[in-house]
Amino acid sequence: MILIVVKHQVRPECSTQWSEFMAELTAATRAEPGVISFDWARSLDDPNEIILIEAFVDAAAGAAHVNTDYFKTAIARLPQLLSKAPKIIHCDVDATGWSTMSEFRSA
Repeated sequence: MILIVVKHQVRPECSTQWSEFMAELTAATRAEPGVISFDWARSLDDPNEIILIEAFVDAAAGAAHVNTDYFKTAIARLPQLLSKAPKIIHCDVDATGWSTMSEFRSA
């Protein structure tokens, strides 16, 4: 599995545009074969820092994603919406998807 975490620093004045634009990208990406996860979170410390957690079944699925027209459109538009270059972690993980957290005990 390919796991990717990306931190985006959104320009405060672009917050609404960012959400609308990323909603389209997210819907299209989640419909791709080989996508395990494509989820967003907002930092608790900085409301302009938006974190993307994405996972693909393998490198081929990740490569197919970055070759879509909507991904290329997003990459071209990012400089208008972000205040600096995104930070990324990209790694191969020996997993096939989400697991249950072993430390969690339900009441």
